[in-house]
Amino acid sequence: MSGPKPRVLIAYDGSDLANVAVRAAAELFPGSVALVVTVWEPGLAAMAVLNPGLDAVGTVQVPLDPELVSEVDEAGEHHAAVVARDGARLADSLGLDAEPHAIPDEVHVAEAIVDLAVERDAAAVVVGSHGISGLRSRLLGSTSRQVLARCQRPVVVVRADESG
Repeated sequence: MSGPKPRVLIAYDGSDLANVAVRAAAELFPGSVALVVTVWEPGLAAMAVLNPGLDAVGTVQVPLDPELVSEVDEAGEHHAAVVARDGARLADSLGLDAEPHAIPDEVHVAEAIVDLAVERDAAAVVVGSHGISGLRSRLLGSTSRQVLARCQRPVVVVRADESG
């Protein structure tokens, strides 16, 4: 008699690397429940307004339209849901029992991923890495590096294929 299927959380942004990560998860965790997670960032429109540029006269323009901010947030959430569903379809086609999840980034993308892994008791987390290192990584940050640093569960980092 077997127990419940293990859960694997796959960070998915729709990129080619994310597709490679889904394929790796399917090979490493065949038949598992896959939580395919896309993180979206609420408040992007408001942040753009809070950091406005100067107009031609040198005055700051702050055209904060709450309705527009809300529409941009809804569009971001909808896009994330579509991306997560696409990733889940790929995972299903590879033999995983996939569940799409579009979650908001309240503080940091990596923290949102790790929090969901804990909440859903994922056995492992799979993330892609573009292999950015050195100063560029320090300046741009690295979601995979942050997940590794914050997650107390096993983390599989799938590297980009640098051959082509």
